[in-house]
Amino acid sequence: MSFRKILIANRGEIALRVARTCREMGIPTVAVYSTADRDARFAAYADEAVHIGPAQARRSYLYAPAVIEAALQTGADAIHPGYGFLSEDADFARICADNGITFIGPRPEVMDCVGDKARVRSLMAEAGLPVLPGSDGAVASLSDAEQVAARIGYPVIVKAAAGGGGRGIEVARDRAELKDVYRRTTAFARQVFGNGEVYLERYIPVARHVEVQLLGDEHGTVLHLGERDCSLQRRNQKLVEEAPSPVLPDGVRAALGEYAVAGARHVGYTGAGTMEFLVDAAGRATFMEINARIQVEHPVTEMLTGVDIVREQIRVAAGEPLSFTQDQVELAGAAIECRVNAEDPDAGFRPTPGRLAVFRPPGGPGVRVDSGFSQGDMVPPTYDSLIAKLVVWAPTRAEAIARADRALAEFAVEGAGVATTIPLLRRLLAQPEFAEGRHTTRFVEEFLSREAGLRAG
Repeated sequence: MSFRKILIANRGEIALRVARTCREMGIPTVAVYSTADRDARFAAYADEAVHIGPAQARRSYLYAPAVIEAALQTGADAIHPGYGFLSEDADFARICADNGITFIGPRPEVMDCVGDKARVRSLMAEAGLPVLPGSDGAVASLSDAEQVAARIGYPVIVKAAAGGGGRGIEVARDRAELKDVYRRTTAFARQVFGNGEVYLERYIPVARHVEVQLLGDEHGTVLHLGERDCSLQRRNQKLVEEAPSPVLPDGVRAALGEYAVAGARHVGYTGAGTMEFLVDAAGRATFMEINARIQVEHPVTEMLTGVDIVREQIRVAAGEPLSFTQDQVELAGAAIECRVNAEDPDAGFRPTPGRLAVFRPPGGPGVRVDSGFSQGDMVPPTYDSLIAKLVVWAPTRAEAIARADRALAEFAVEGAGVATTIPLLRRLLAQPEFAEGRHTTRFVEEFLSREAGLRAG
């Protein structure tokens, strides 16, 4: 089976990235775009482009009727959702099926399952994965939350059951703080995710964030492509990702791959997905969540393995088997991704949209830049602030760090009022904690505090 035409229900760099693989596969593409993206690269690159609404995402990229109508009008028989927007919306996947369109992602019932982050904890425990002490599903009230916290011990982390992207998460260090955190988190979850349910876990203050890339097909094959270390983050949002993790003992590394495959098999997972874990200072790993979509940082794994993850997504959705086995997965060298965002780190990472008077990406051996922008383009204030993903590969981690710094130094992004994360990324890569692999999820916060203290002094 092969698709006649694929509509890409997304924008920016991921829409362009998906379209490139489709072109290599000989599959025509349809881009959908909002008024703000009328002149965007991804819309011009696709074989066809359909305007679906105004700049507001809820009236364009998140408006399922407009997306479906564009697919029906253009004869697209499949939709690739990218990440974000409708990518983890099980109802949208059902609407696709009702209209005879293949959703390139997991089945809706699987998305329902893994999208409920409170429920999936129990399912992963059934599959033999280690989970943190916490609530058994969502908590029904503040009183229930207080009882769970008293049982597992403070500090606790309160998470939106329907959350994602690092949002809807807060830490409570005592009962008084839990009262405020519970109310804020449930209100935020209700407003942003349409579901106010939250659950609790014991909080690990010093940990690494490690995720495993999964692929599964409809023929019973589930495999992994190794892990990515995503510990360099701010406000639960990733800044730098690398593969492999620089500090995992081989036993833990192997166990994470086995856990991820076992958990995915337990829920009948197909397509591309990511199993996320926390690894504490003693090397103990615990399950965190499953992301039922392609990740922003998937190029790290592609550079490490040579696997085109989007191609495998499309093959699986078309009913074909994965094109390789676990034994054929080779992890060679080291890869690092740096997210170049239009943000000002010195102003609390405030977004800095504007026109790119200069946009000159780096090049050279082992350098990949995924971006939806060109010189002269406008970075709109309406969407995510990601400008580009700079990904490098080298035979060793030390060489990859040096290559990433060299490429960041070459990366020229200028525009009136536009600040980027490039200077901060270079400073972070230069820190001995990063070079020695000693950084945790708190490292960026601690580093910025040190810098602020030095400036104040």
